[in-house]
Amino acid sequence: MVKKAITGALILLFTVAVGAVSAAGLTHMEQLGKIMYQEKDFSLNATQSCQTCHHHVAGFADPTNSRDPYFTVVSLGDDGVSKGGRNAPTAAYAGFSPVLQQDERGEYVGGMFWDGRATGWTLGDPLAEQAQGPPLNPVEMNMPSKDSVVQVVRDSNYTHVFYEVFGEGSLVDADLAYDFIALAIAAYERSNEVQTFSSRFDQGNLSEKEQSGMDLFATNCSQCHSMTDVTGKGPLFTNYTYANIGVPVNPLLADNPVDLGLGGFLGDSMQNGKFKVPTLRNVGLSAPYSHNGYFATLKDIVNFKNTRDVGGWEKPEVVANLNTADMGNLGLTDQEVDDVVAFLMTLTD
Repeated sequence: MVKKAITGALILLFTVAVGAVSAAGLTHMEQLGKIMYQEKDFSLNATQSCQTCHHHVAGFADPTNSRDPYFTVVSLGDDGVSKGGRNAPTAAYAGFSPVLQQDERGEYVGGMFWDGRATGWTLGDPLAEQAQGPPLNPVEMNMPSKDSVVQVVRDSNYTHVFYEVFGEGSLVDADLAYDFIALAIAAYERSNEVQTFSSRFDQGNLSEKEQSGMDLFATNCSQCHSMTDVTGKGPLFTNYTYANIGVPVNPLLADNPVDLGLGGFLGDSMQNGKFKVPTLRNVGLSAPYSHNGYFATLKDIVNFKNTRDVGGWEKPEVVANLNTADMGNLGLTDQEVDDVVAFLMTLTD
């Protein structure tokens, strides 16, 4: 009864929003996606939704991790006991990532997840394919089948909304309906409610210290965290490529197998140790940092990139394919590191 009351409240919000789509800034499909983004019945014990691990208060990453980045670096599963093997990245601005492909240099670009396994090769949309992963993952939301997820929509108070967006009969075939669910969630994640481009950086409101940090960032970091505006709204601070920056094993995850990243997914040793270059938008909210949450603070990871090769850090988890061109001994002073961190804090929406 409680679940139905909550769902009914969401439908009321949707109904109001449908009458004022332009004011809300969300299309009907985005509104439907938002309802399902917040749907806890997509997990076996009705304890988790997409929003649980990708919440706006943490820059659309996991708020539990951001509250305790020194000791809580991966998300809990639906059962309250199981733990994932990687830190949850932000869902914001992820919709700009292209289908996984190789560029003219043979480097991989695009896809979703830290290892690119949501390629976009099936639906033509990596973000939608990513949305299909957690509900069926036994460590995460632990639903037994696609049909069990679709049945939640069939039994919900927003079935008619689903039909309005995707048509009568769109819930009959579970495989097709599961694709529709993912496409709607991805549409919400691409909406102007999630990708707002509203930071102080976007407003051009930087202090002298932050401006100094931006200049240092442009010189030392923008090779991977691109400052080129490819959206017409502002830069994404990533080029959506993959790199092995030499992150050590996180002691909190020391019992896990060696994580090969993109190479593990592709079965290609030339890609071993490479993980997706994340956007830095909202990075000030989304601690801890890197695929295994090794760095609890922004200053920690900036220091690492500055001094990896000269600062006495632990050895990389994967030594092969190490990025040696753009980091490791940048020669930044403590003050300059602080300036870069100050700049990164201006990227919060």
